[in-house]
Amino acid sequence: MGSKTLSGRMVNLMMTRVPGLAKAGTRRSAKAYAASGGTKSGALMGKPTFLLTVVGRKSGEPRSVLLMLVHRGPEFVVVGSQGGTATNPNWWGNLVAAGKAEAQIGTEKFPVTFREVTDPDERAEVWKIACAAYPDYATYQQLTSRQIPVGILTRA
Repeated sequence: MGSKTLSGRMVNLMMTRVPGLAKAGTRRSAKAYAASGGTKSGALMGKPTFLLTVVGRKSGEPRSVLLMLVHRGPEFVVVGSQGGTATNPNWWGNLVAAGKAEAQIGTEKFPVTFREVTDPDERAEVWKIACAAYPDYATYQQLTSRQIPVGILTRA
């Protein structure tokens, strides 16, 4: 399975032991990113991030989350890791339900369409790309019994 990253273990610990604190920090980072045009919270542990806004499946309100920016050619890879906890993040369920969202990279905002990657061969390829860009994803997968979902965002 390979070794677990220290940063991945720390995020998992935060998400499993003090999820309210971890989620509050994530919300603050998303707000800072949006307000600053990506100049604040534009990176996490030296890795680039972007803002994804999707309509809540229950509330009908826009919900924003800061995610790792992982490219696959012109597309973007999204990973529903939630730090390797036992459940998918709420934003993932919203994205699956909506099938579309708005992405913000720096000051640029644009609509995107979404599809979950379910084909095993494509999933293996996309997972490899995601883990190369952000090695903590592999740690999160080792720390949970669920298969962490992956998806593709394409500019609409």
